[in-house]
Amino acid sequence: MYFWIQNGWSRSLFLDHPFRILRTFLGSHFKYVKHKIDALDKEKLTYAYTLIEGDALLDKLESISYEVKFEPSPDGGCVGKNISTYHTKPGVEIKEEEIKAGKAQASGIFKAVEAYLIANPDAYV
Repeated sequence: MYFWIQNGWSRSLFLDHPFRILRTFLGSHFKYVKHKIDALDKEKLTYAYTLIEGDALLDKLESISYEVKFEPSPDGGCVGKNISTYHTKPGVEIKEEEIKAGKAQASGIFKAVEAYLIANPDAYV
């Protein structure tokens, strides 16, 4: 699986491949990351992946693991939950403000995708 950018939004192409590569980030100073897909369960609506390469790791991180889960909500929609685990290089400490900045950026991306999908329900299946 890998992503490419088209008309300002990333679109995915699913292949029988355990990696996805993102090469461009709109509104971000990061230029490249590589994700390893750890698990994908379409029935339970869960997805786990690990960021294993790229400039988003800076010189501080070995990797970042993500677990994403969607659960039904009473209004007929869903609630997304995301757990991020930072694996630092030996001797490196991450400051709380760096973690908060990363959360804010991830939340902003999630909200932008959510708004796009709500406004364009034909963009997904």
